[in-house]
Amino acid sequence: MVWQKAKELIRQELSESVFNLWIEPLECLSLQESKICLGCPDRFFSAYIESNFLNIIQEKLQTADPLKREVKLALTKQDCFKESHPKPAANQMRLPNVPKGNSSVRSLHPRYTFDMFMVGESNILAESACRSISIADDSVGPCLFINSSTGLGKSHLTHAVAHKVLADSPMTRLQYITAQQFSSEMVNSIRANTMDTFKQKYHEHCDILLVEDIHSLNGKKKTQEELNELLDVLIKCGKRVVFTSNKPPRDLVGIDNEFLSRMASGLVTSIQPPDLATRTRIVKNKALQHKLKLAEELVDYLAQHIKGDVRQVESAIIGIRAKSKLQGDAVDLSLVEQVVASIVGLPQNLTAAMIREFVSKQYKLSSTELQSRSRKKAVAFPRQVAMYLSRKHTEESLADIGRQFNRDHSTVLHSIKVVTDMSRRSTSVEEQINLLSKKICRL
Repeated sequence: MVWQKAKELIRQELSESVFNLWIEPLECLSLQESKICLGCPDRFFSAYIESNFLNIIQEKLQTADPLKREVKLALTKQDCFKESHPKPAANQMRLPNVPKGNSSVRSLHPRYTFDMFMVGESNILAESACRSISIADDSVGPCLFINSSTGLGKSHLTHAVAHKVLADSPMTRLQYITAQQFSSEMVNSIRANTMDTFKQKYHEHCDILLVEDIHSLNGKKKTQEELNELLDVLIKCGKRVVFTSNKPPRDLVGIDNEFLSRMASGLVTSIQPPDLATRTRIVKNKALQHKLKLAEELVDYLAQHIKGDVRQVESAIIGIRAKSKLQGDAVDLSLVEQVVASIVGLPQNLTAAMIREFVSKQYKLSSTELQSRSRKKAVAFPRQVAMYLSRKHTEESLADIGRQFNRDHSTVLHSIKVVTDMSRRSTSVEEQINLLSKKICRL
């Protein structure tokens, strides 16, 4: 398909984070000889694409297919056949009361705010720390370092900090960049013999510094030296600093030890993949944003099968919505399975960990509670059920199952016996186990 080819060409020109944030969500709603219509999530998104990426989209489309097509941006397929809306005035996007040149920030995604961030056990510390940074609370120390795999919310939180600071304190001098952008700016300043201006910008005219993707500085000694000096100056002046990376400081390769030590002088926190309950809330939230109605079983299916990169949830929601509209099909399990398979591949084999999360949700407990030493009946029975179902529905050994609950194999055997006996004596327990088994078969 022409748009898929063009997207791959665009991917080669942009950073992964920029591509995933702005190009990946675009869907081809209509393709004609003279025009291609690309679907956008909302009007802000459309305006930003038109202002910043329209030229590269047109260029790569023509590379992918010689036909010269007009690119139209729309919110729905019906909009593809309406007259284009006039382009918003250039000053519409400026935040009120912010003097020109006061801050230097990357383009902020309108939905990457604290209110739109789904908080769970996996990210509550990082979210709380970012809120503290945004209101100049020094409880996290001189520097906040957040690490996680891609798509778990690092950029969302740094955008949220910038949104909050600029909304509440518009005169704050905020610098928000990637490590790669800082490096390029420094190199250009060296070549232009303007390092004094460069240092003045960051050393003297910066109240809060946000630097993403610090891991990209692997081996860039001069940039590390410059950032280390800057960090030293800002910390001594009581300024706020946030770094993000795909690894914790101790695991970064090719980074100077002194710089690592200074970056880790405050709070170092990681964002883990969201648990099932948080993933469920994310699916519901994304569906609501995109005005997509999903039955509860479809929400459960998406939450069970898309576990890592949260951006994949949005891609799935957009894909389901687009496929349903383009094909005129109802949003059912078959359609959802097709879209999920195209994003994360075919469903993986069941594991004890998956069943543990599933059972915890069914009994309104956290996965951590099932792994705890608690002997309360409200926790112990669901734990025994989870072990029983894990043995029934997976090929894992008793020891492997036990590890998922912080127990040994003998405890798993005991749990299986307890649940088996209870099922024989109690019809309600038997029906409960059968119902859970049927649900697990649909995972």
